[in-house]
Amino acid sequence: MDIQNITTFGALKKAGYQYKSIKDELRRNLLEKLLKKETVFEGIHGYEHTVIPELERAILSKHNINLLGLRGQAKTRLARQMVTLLDEYIPVVAGSEINDDPFQPISRHAQNLISEKKDATPITWLHRDLRFSEKLATPDVTVADIIGDVDPIKAANLKLSYADDRVIHFGMIPRANRCIFVINELPDLQARIQVALFNILQEGDVQIRGFALRLPLDIQFVFTANPEDYTNRGSIVTPLKDRIGSQILTHYPETLEIARSITAQETAVAAAEKENVYVPELAKDILEQISFEARESEFIDSKSGVSARLSITAFQNLLSTAERRGLQNGDPETAIRLSDFLGVIPSITGKVELVYEGEQEGANEVAKQLIADAVKTQFLQYFPKIEKLQKEGDDDPYQEVVNWFFEQTSFELLDTLDDQQYQLQLDRIEPLDDLIHQYAPETPNDDIPFMKEFILWALVEMKKLSKYNLSDGIRFKDMYGGYISGL
Repeated sequence: MDIQNITTFGALKKAGYQYKSIKDELRRNLLEKLLKKETVFEGIHGYEHTVIPELERAILSKHNINLLGLRGQAKTRLARQMVTLLDEYIPVVAGSEINDDPFQPISRHAQNLISEKKDATPITWLHRDLRFSEKLATPDVTVADIIGDVDPIKAANLKLSYADDRVIHFGMIPRANRCIFVINELPDLQARIQVALFNILQEGDVQIRGFALRLPLDIQFVFTANPEDYTNRGSIVTPLKDRIGSQILTHYPETLEIARSITAQETAVAAAEKENVYVPELAKDILEQISFEARESEFIDSKSGVSARLSITAFQNLLSTAERRGLQNGDPETAIRLSDFLGVIPSITGKVELVYEGEQEGANEVAKQLIADAVKTQFLQYFPKIEKLQKEGDDDPYQEVVNWFFEQTSFELLDTLDDQQYQLQLDRIEPLDDLIHQYAPETPNDDIPFMKEFILWALVEMKKLSKYNLSDGIRFKDMYGGYISGL
């Protein structure tokens, strides 16, 4: 017999069900998963040796938790995944507003019902997916919202005086009894509201309009906070911080490989929808490198952070840019070009906070510079560094490419070129084949056109070539040839 088919308190006792607090529940189920060496937090990359062990230790210690980190560091996702550590179903006294356990009733309704019906008390079952409650802290949140208030309509309907605790309308926290309750962006909560959380965390007392109710609420609190909030918008009051058992610092991906795995996971649906768009591995690296460059950029506020959502939305835009170009050119299938990266600029400008110097440059220019910096950084993973000052007689591996451009009036890569024309246009620059053969011989054939355009962009950043953005493409020229031929 499935336990959730039990409908009375007496039958529940006979089945041998034992009461557990939510923190005991989380601890026991976590221990079982650890003993079986199961992955506890699925789809969380880069935290295997940092955040996740600390979070598991906090759960084993039965602590309330504060996840402290910049935006886009999976804080809320970690909190939501704690639901998987709960029992699948728990019994609740039927009709209870605050999920009363029949063995430990705390509301007047549940106590009176059990006192009246004893073993015949009806019970219902609450699935773990419904045991997660979340509130975004905003300045307009009131004590009534999260704790409760006197309900005059209830008092009138039940013909009760305001001295009777049955006139209370419970707020979000009492209604989240026996649940995981998450308050996001805790510092944004007004200090007086944070003060109202003191006794709930420590003593279980709930005070509403003069009612000193002894409600030993059984809640796993998880708070999230951004360090920026401590200086810009508010702070966590010290007594509340003192009552939070563990504060865990989150962080951004530490390597390109981890960042790529996160983006691949979050864009799997978009990639499946656009399976006619081929993405070279180098293009994926450049895309992730943009976020790394942004976190180091002098034009961007590092305290604000650069969310992992930048790479996710940029990848989606990159696919869409190539898809749109392919449709316009009549290509049923196409591949990412480096010029398609100009289509991700809207995904960058909305995800970064600029400092004064960045505002002076302009958001679009900063985004273009981030793409250029990413190209430059990745270029050095494949090809020799270009020295600004070279001694006479030093071998310059890029001189043949520069010479090729010196002899041309201009070279254009237009968006209107279909894939075959695009490849033929790049194949005209024969010295590029020698460079790839010498320094990147393992480049797949499908990636060679992208690699060739990549070299041209990098040579522009290294001041070997010049590049002009056209309304429908890009024009490359050598730095001085056009000027000399004009003379």
